[in-house]
Amino acid sequence: MDLPEPTATASPLLDDITGALEALTAVLRQEDDFRILLRHVCLQVCEAVPGVAEASITLVSGEQPHTASATATVVGELDGDQYRLGDGPCLEAVRSGKIVRTSVPDAVERWPSFADGAREAGFGSFLAAPLVADEEYSGAVNCYGRQDDGFEEIEAQLLELYTAAVEAVFRVYHRYVKARETAEHLRTALASRAVIDQAKGMLMAIRQIGADDAFALLVEQSQRENVKLREVAERFVERVVSSGAG
Repeated sequence: MDLPEPTATASPLLDDITGALEALTAVLRQEDDFRILLRHVCLQVCEAVPGVAEASITLVSGEQPHTASATATVVGELDGDQYRLGDGPCLEAVRSGKIVRTSVPDAVERWPSFADGAREAGFGSFLAAPLVADEEYSGAVNCYGRQDDGFEEIEAQLLELYTAAVEAVFRVYHRYVKARETAEHLRTALASRAVIDQAKGMLMAIRQIGADDAFALLVEQSQRENVKLREVAERFVERVVSSGAG
């Protein structure tokens, strides 16, 4: 007897999540602006997780939460109400590190101010997943739905899956930013070294002194004027070049 084929109702939903992550990775290859990356996360959550009408991202800097991106002004305002009160479902997700899934009618008892504001804005459901990128960034992905009966368990699982992958993308992004900053510091250091060596060589030729004495003269002037050694070297090179050109 042939066994029935297993159902695969979650498969199209997983395909949506996979597609959203592929799109986010493509954005990461093209953009180095963190705000643009966050914007795409919000937009893709609305596409990938059923029932999500609007989305926002809460980030916490120190102890202060703020909405880093949102698909609509109204959800940013609803997030802001929670920050001002110091409580609400998105802050619960941040603090607990767990998925928060509630309908707005059910939230009346615990978060009455949030529930009233969400209902007035036309939302009936809320879903949030904690977001921990690294020691610098933590927060939550917040989802607002129009339906009054809340989000399904499968939708919470999809958001959790998507958010876990987003965390990995953010880590890659921050490693890229740090590497870029390191490269920039290195370029600056090499440029500084080059102009200092140039000034030192000119001093050696003009004063007929050794390398150590020339360097000591530059350092003394830097300390006397309380400016960086590179600036002293740049000015000296410019004066020599200008006088030679004249």
